[in-house]
Amino acid sequence: MRVLKFGGTSVGKPERMKHIAKLINDGVEKIVVLSAVSGTTNSLVEIHTAYKKEGKKAAHKLIEKLEASYYPFIEQLYAKNSSIKKAKKLIGEVFDLLRSFKSKNFSEADAKIILAQGELISTHLFLYYTQEIGLNATLIPALDFMKTTDGEPDLKYIAKKLRKTLVKSGKHQLYITQGYICMNDKEEIDNLRRGGSDYTATLIGGALPATEIQIWTDIDGMHNTDPRVVKDTFPIHELSFEEAAELAYFGAKILHPSCVLPAQKSGVPVKLLNTMEPKAKGTVISEVVTRTPQRVKAIAAKDDITAIKIRSSRMLNAYGFLKKIFEVFEEFQTSIDMVVTSEVAVSLTIDDNTKLKAIVKALKKFAEVEVDKGQTIICVAGEFKHTEAGIAAKVINTLTKIPIRMISSGGSRSNISILVDSKYKVKAMNALNEGLFGDILKKKRAKA
Repeated sequence: MRVLKFGGTSVGKPERMKHIAKLINDGVEKIVVLSAVSGTTNSLVEIHTAYKKEGKKAAHKLIEKLEASYYPFIEQLYAKNSSIKKAKKLIGEVFDLLRSFKSKNFSEADAKIILAQGELISTHLFLYYTQEIGLNATLIPALDFMKTTDGEPDLKYIAKKLRKTLVKSGKHQLYITQGYICMNDKEEIDNLRRGGSDYTATLIGGALPATEIQIWTDIDGMHNTDPRVVKDTFPIHELSFEEAAELAYFGAKILHPSCVLPAQKSGVPVKLLNTMEPKAKGTVISEVVTRTPQRVKAIAAKDDITAIKIRSSRMLNAYGFLKKIFEVFEEFQTSIDMVVTSEVAVSLTIDDNTKLKAIVKALKKFAEVEVDKGQTIICVAGEFKHTEAGIAAKVINTLTKIPIRMISSGGSRSNISILVDSKYKVKAMNALNEGLFGDILKKKRAKA
C-alpha cells in the first residue's frame, strides 16, 4: 500500500484533477490524500472571519462568490450528465451548510466546520471523476479515523481506526481521503494545523505502515537552497530524515517538520515529487542515504527571528542559572531555536514575539538583557560527523564579508546554524551556495 498526497495546486483546475487521475491509475493499491482546491481554504477563512466580525450579509456575499467558482469547474471536469448532477448536488448541500451559520455566538468550533469543507468538496469531486472514468475507487472519510488528543495526533487511535475503516470499505484500487481535517477529543471537527495535508499523509503512511509516502507538489523535490533567493540551485535526490527535519524547521517550505516524524518512526520513505513533471527524480527522504563526498546537502533560512542576549556576572561558576532562564520561556510558552553560552552570557533566539515584552521584563529581574529583532537563521544541513575536520571551517570561510551574530554547531549531526541580520540574508545565502556547492554548480553550468 502506498500513500500519495496531492496539494491544492495539483487539484486546482479540472485538467489537473484529470492529470492526477491518469497519474495514479497504475494498478497499484493506494490511499490518495487530497488538499482543498487551491484558493478555497483562503476563501473559507474569509467567510468565517466575516461571520465573526462583519455579520451574515458579508459572509453570504463571500459564500456566493466561492460557490459560483465551482460550477464552471464541474462543467469542465465531467463528461457525463449524471456526474455533473451529482457534483452540483454536493456543492449545493455544502454551500447551504455554509449559509446556515449565524453571526451571533459564532464559535471557534463553527470556524473549523467551515474550514473542513474545502477538503470535503475536493475529495468528493475527485471521487466522482475517478468513478466516471471507471477506476475502482472509494472514499474513506478522514473524520472516521483521524483524531487529535490535547491538540496532538492520537497515533494509536489513528492506526486502529484506519485499519477498521479500510476493512469495512472492502477491496479497492484507490482509497480517497481528506488531508488536514480530523476530529478532536471533544468529538468536534478540527484540523491538524501544522503541516496540513502532508501531515495526514505521513500519519497514514506511518500507521499502516505503507511501503512509501509520496508528496506531490508543483516543484522538483527539495532544492539545495531556496530558488526564490538564490538563482543557481539544483534538486537534491536523497536526504536523511534528520536532514529533512532540520531543513523543514529552518525554513524549507516544501515539507513541515512535524510531517517527518511519523514516517521516520515507522521507517517509511517519503518521496517529494512534481505533479507537472512526474518523471523527474524528485527527493527521497529515508533512513538509508547513499554516502557521498559532498557532506553539505542544503541550505535553508528562517526569517523574523529575534535574538536575546542575557548577561550577568552571577552566572560565573554558578549552577542553576540556565534553568532560571529557561523557566522564563517555559512560563510564557515560547520555544527557543538557537542557544549559545559563555561564562557570563547566554544568547538565544525565538521566532514568536507575542510575549517578548513579558519575557524581557522577567529576565531583567536577574540579568541585563539586549534584544535584536529582524534576524535570520541560516541552516546548513548535511551529514556532519564530529570526527571529521573542516566542515564548520568551510562554512565560516564562505562568510568572511558577512557580520555573524551567532553560530551553533555540535547540537546536531545534521545542522550548523548561523544567525545574521536579515539585511545580509541574500548575500549570505548566495555566498554559501557558491562556497559549499561550487564544484556541482560548475558542472551544472558547463552542461548548460
